[in-house]
Amino acid sequence: MNVLDINSIDTNVSEELRAQMRAELPEVEEIKNEDLRQRVINAWALAIHNSSFASLRDMPPSGNPGKMVLKRGDQTDHIRGVTRAAMALADEFAASNPDMKIDRDIIIAGGLCHDVGKPWEYDANNLKRWREAPRRVGLPSLRHNAYGAFICLTVGLPEEVAHMAAAHSGEGELLVRSLACTIVHVADIGYWTIMLAGDLIQPGTESQKYIRPISL
Repeated sequence: MNVLDINSIDTNVSEELRAQMRAELPEVEEIKNEDLRQRVINAWALAIHNSSFASLRDMPPSGNPGKMVLKRGDQTDHIRGVTRAAMALADEFAASNPDMKIDRDIIIAGGLCHDVGKPWEYDANNLKRWREAPRRVGLPSLRHNAYGAFICLTVGLPEEVAHMAAAHSGEGELLVRSLACTIVHVADIGYWTIMLAGDLIQPGTESQKYIRPISL
């Protein structure tokens, strides 16, 4: 799909693809609410179905196209890693701060869906079109956070989850992040920062905001 038009979104997603998304993102089983769990699966199935990718594992393990690329793995490693880190943060803060209202299901859904817009931003057809006419269509026309919020709302995910897709990244500095979004944001930033510090990012793909202000 090369045009962002809600009427052009193909929602005829197969049960086979839904089952595949469930297998590729096993943390979805941690979501207790069955309806929320199914909508998370639907979000990823819809995102993949309307892209040139057949699987989440076909997508390179990077933060943005060509930036912060892991030395090994695929996109599931990042999404699952951020989700597990967010779950650990939520569990710790909920245990040590009983007055903090944390919805664990929403944290897991947001962790799994924070990058659900990447199939759009990483799609080879879209990248080619944007690079050929950046002054006309932008580069990209929409980043994964904006398209991700669109996907979340299309499948009927709660506003809280769409907010995390929209605001987990730098664009979130322009608004007030929810508690759940703050947790996912910290897990996401922490993931890339730790991977870089651990020498697991391909040289030459480092993003300036993650580079430590010291030289070795």
